[in-house]
Amino acid sequence: MNIFIIEDDNSIIRILEKIITDRNLGTLLGWANDGIDGLIEIQNLKPDIVLVDLLMPGKDGITLVKEVKNMYPNMQLIMISQVTSKDMIGKAYQSGIEYFISKPINAIEVESVIHKVQDKIKMNQKLSKIQSLFTNEQNQVIQKQENKIEEVKRVMQRIGIVGESGSQDIINIIKYLLDTKQDMSDFTVKELCSHFTDQVKTMEQRIRRTATVGMINLANLGIEDYMNEIFTEYSNGLYNFEQIKIEMDHIRGKSKKRGKVNLRKFIDGILFYCNRNE
Repeated sequence: MNIFIIEDDNSIIRILEKIITDRNLGTLLGWANDGIDGLIEIQNLKPDIVLVDLLMPGKDGITLVKEVKNMYPNMQLIMISQVTSKDMIGKAYQSGIEYFISKPINAIEVESVIHKVQDKIKMNQKLSKIQSLFTNEQNQVIQKQENKIEEVKRVMQRIGIVGESGSQDIINIIKYLLDTKQDMSDFTVKELCSHFTDQVKTMEQRIRRTATVGMINLANLGIEDYMNEIFTEYSNGLYNFEQIKIEMDHIRGKSKKRGKVNLRKFIDGILFYCNRNE
């Protein structure tokens, strides 16, 4: 991992450099003798770990750490100082440092602290990767659901019911069935409607009227062209074909009887169409 040192005492820098090099603790990218130059170098180099002195000219260590943490929350900072004041050390930890190394420098302590910080970085990277995978999976699931709802709208558009009052009710029901991984074998229409409103009968009537408009539209398509693609695909997929024929006879004036809609079949049919590409 890449390490950078900010320290106003060059002899301390040389000691730290030797420890880092001899013990293979990482790659030393460089150093700075004050907080102002140090901040510039951090922005340029973006090291994984920064060893920073507490008391420096220009910009003290605590101020520097706060600024770095605001810019790079995941950057790990280790404070080095001979200050023993508990209050000062407490402020250093509050600013965002991970560990505190006391002067005079002890090689074993430096090695131990850097290893601990490196372990934390590796753990954060693993957690970040897991989170990224989890987020990607979530996004894929969301996108998949959105695609299915678009397919519902496409089906409704093809049978001419998108603008009907019950179209949103149908979308809500299909989305609920998709989210809960269920179908109409698990519910009655009334039970489904009860998940969305206290006015169950009103909602069911809206859906029935909307589905009926779709049936009438399909019947008219069938009269014009019995081999029409939309007619052949949905007349039996969303409705009972016998009922479609009854509605066709009614439209032709051959019968006063109207075709009837089976809402369970209608909703299950739409659910089938939005799931068929899985």
